[in-house]
Parts: sequence; C-alpha cells; structure tokens
Amino acid sequence: MLNKLLRTGAAAVAIIGALVTSATAAEPEPRAEAAELTNPLLYAIAWRQTAAEFRALYYQGFALARLRVEQALAAREAGTLGDARPLAVITDVDETVLLSGAYWGQLIADGGDFFDDATWDAWVPSNQFVASPGAREFAAFCEANEVTLFFVTNRDQGEATFELALGNLQAAGFDNARADHLRVLRDTSNKEAVQAQIRSDYHVIASLGDNLNDFARRYYVTDVAAREALMHEDAARFGTDYIVFPNPTDGHWIRAIFGESEPAPTDANRRILRGAALGR
Repeated sequence: MLNKLLRTGAAAVAIIGALVTSATAAEPEPRAEAAELTNPLLYAIAWRQTAAEFRALYYQGFALARLRVEQALAAREAGTLGDARPLAVITDVDETVLLSGAYWGQLIADGGDFFDDATWDAWVPSNQFVASPGAREFAAFCEANEVTLFFVTNRDQGEATFELALGNLQAAGFDNARADHLRVLRDTSNKEAVQAQIRSDYHVIASLGDNLNDFARRYYVTDVAAREALMHEDAARFGTDYIVFPNPTDGHWIRAIFGESEPAPTDANRRILRGAALGR
C-alpha cells in the first residue's frame, strides 16, 4: 500500500512538473527580445552584410562604368567624340563608392529599426566606411587615363562635414580623392546645380549613384507609382548615362513611401512600411 502511494505521489509530481514546464515554454518572449527578432531591417541588412550578389552588383556597375569610359577614350582617340572638353565621371559617395554596413549593424544592435540621423552623425567620424567592390579600381583606372572622378554628396555633420567626407574616402583607400574633386552639399539633396557646373567644364561620360535622385531631381517625388513611371521614361539611360547601385536601406524610395526621407520609428510608420511590403 505504501509503495502504491509513493508511486502515485511521484506520478503526480511528474505531471505537475510537466505542466509547469509547458506553461513556462508557452510564455511569450519579453517584448524587447521579440522586437529585436522582428526588426523590419533584418532582411535588408542581412542581405547587405552577407550576400555575394550584393557585392557582385557593384562589380557589375563599375564594369559598366569602365566600359563607358573606354568607349569615350576610344572615341576621343578616333576623333569622333565631338567634344574637346576634359573627360569626367560624377559619382555619389554613400552606398555608391563607400559602404556603411557597420553603421546599420550597430543600429540594429542598439534596437533601432529606422535610420537615425543623430547616431549616423556620431558614426561618420569613426571612419568605418569601406570601399564598395570595384570602386577603388575604377577610381584608379580613371586617374590613369586622365578622367576626372568627381565625388558629389549631400551630408551635414556641421562645419566639419567636408573634411569628414574627404577623410572617409581617403581612409577607405581612395588615395586619389582630392578636395578639388569633392562637392559636399549640406543644405540640400538637390545635386543638379553642382552637376550642371561640372558639365559646363567637362564632358561627363556617366553618373553613378544608388538613388535616382543622384541623377535627376525630378525623381524627388512623394509617390511610388509616379517615381516608377519617371524611371521607365529614362529606361534607355540606365547602364549608359546612369549607372545604379543597390541600396535596400535608405534613399528617396523611402520618401516616396512615407512622404519624408527619414521617417520616425513609430508604430504608424511601421504599419505604413508593412503596407508597402504588401503592395498596398
């Protein structure tokens, strides 16, 4: 009888233990941890950080750019270029020749799920940018063939912005990046005036960028469909006049979705982002 009671008691304890374990396993993860695991940046940044395809697109873009330069050099040699001005290429800086993957990784690690201007401004002086695949080789090719490579960027980290941008380029290995070939716009993202000034003195072979607004201001619209329609109108220019590089994290495609380029990390904006992902 005693053995029976002991066996019954042990079984009861086992059942209770199983129920407690089951209840514990069923408890939801803490909200902070759950948010980390559902951060909307994860797919985009994982692709940026790991995908060979991401890097291949840069090699492809700079191969196209080099081909365009070679064609212009050949036309000049043959006397068929029809323009005696010196040759040049215009390139954007961030996410075109410089990659900021370390910033985005840090942003996620700190719990961020939308671009944050303050943390970006604090990160820029750290010189953790790396050259995009093929960028330094293309810059060296231009230098060797007396083709001026102009770096044009819109940034604002205060009075030190220009020096920081030049230092970022040089620290990433662009030894031929010089102050007279760098244009930094602190007050606007409209590059057209600077580009027009360069074009007045140089025969510009091609423009490089990760954002359609790097090529033409008319893309600066707050409507996804309108922006796409403008892109289709320029279809013949991509791969020739315009060479585009991948950027899944920021740019004026964000503005077309939210109406602003740097939306706040609110639940309302997270719902807008989800709607965009669903094609709504």
